[in-house]
Amino acid sequence: MTNTVWFDFEKDIQEFYLQLDKAQKTHEEGKLDMSDMISTIQGKIKEAQQAVYANLSGWQKVQISRHPERPYTLDYIENICTEFVELHGDRQIKDDKAIVGGFAKIDGKPVMIIGQQKGRNTKQRQLRNFGMPNPEGYRKALRLMKLAEKFNVPVVTLIDTPGASPGLEAEERGQGEAIAKNLFEMATLEVPIVCIVIGEGASGGALGIGVGDRILMMEYTWYSVISPESCSSILWRTWDKKELAADALKLSSADMLGNRLIDSIIKEPVGGAHHNPDEAYNSLKESILKELNELSSINKEDLVMQRIEKFSKMGVVVEG
Repeated sequence: MTNTVWFDFEKDIQEFYLQLDKAQKTHEEGKLDMSDMISTIQGKIKEAQQAVYANLSGWQKVQISRHPERPYTLDYIENICTEFVELHGDRQIKDDKAIVGGFAKIDGKPVMIIGQQKGRNTKQRQLRNFGMPNPEGYRKALRLMKLAEKFNVPVVTLIDTPGASPGLEAEERGQGEAIAKNLFEMATLEVPIVCIVIGEGASGGALGIGVGDRILMMEYTWYSVISPESCSSILWRTWDKKELAADALKLSSADMLGNRLIDSIIKEPVGGAHHNPDEAYNSLKESILKELNELSSINKEDLVMQRIEKFSKMGVVVEG
């Protein structure tokens, strides 16, 4: 754990891990029996993790969602899917690398899996446009969804984007129209749709692949119309209020569930998915299979009507 990126609020935990690494190294070299010391430090790590991660602020959860070692869409696909066949292009302009998708199987069940993909290094980030899709990315996603509908295959979307690409060229090619069309088409798609926020869920960039029968969020993720930094810059003309903005936006998975904007939360390993990716993969896989199993018994007409009613109820406020 010594090479892991740590946040300021994790300093105590980091220090314990450094002590643990030293104790384990000494024990392995046979210089001293460090078994008791290792056990003691592991206990302290557990106590520190419980104290820190049980009381995270909205901004701290945003930070965890952006951790550079957090699993991305292709990591989940590689670890929960078999027979994945990636499909490319929107049949109009080009292939947007910020959106990946294709047919796959999860425990033998055919699905169309689509998600936003970030990069691990500078070259990959440029290739993937930092996970910010252009209009052709959303059109590619819609093309794959309609293909899934044609073959009666459920759709799974993995959301992880700081927002749709904000460039002038994206606007010229119809960014708003592409996202709006996805919302319209996904609302009436005649196959089950499960949408999961696995990292950042920002604005229309996330919503463009976020209309479904079940909306799930992983525990340390966020979903909002705007990022805390942008909200802070608009309201206070500075990014310095981003922590205050994050809390005010109610963007965490717990807030979203409490406001009935999502259906459930997928539990993450203590500290986030990057601390134990295998556990995160298993949790996501189990949740997908559970939701698809429940949705498979609903006929097409009821599925569409329930989806429309689900979103129609959002945002309604009754004053007493």
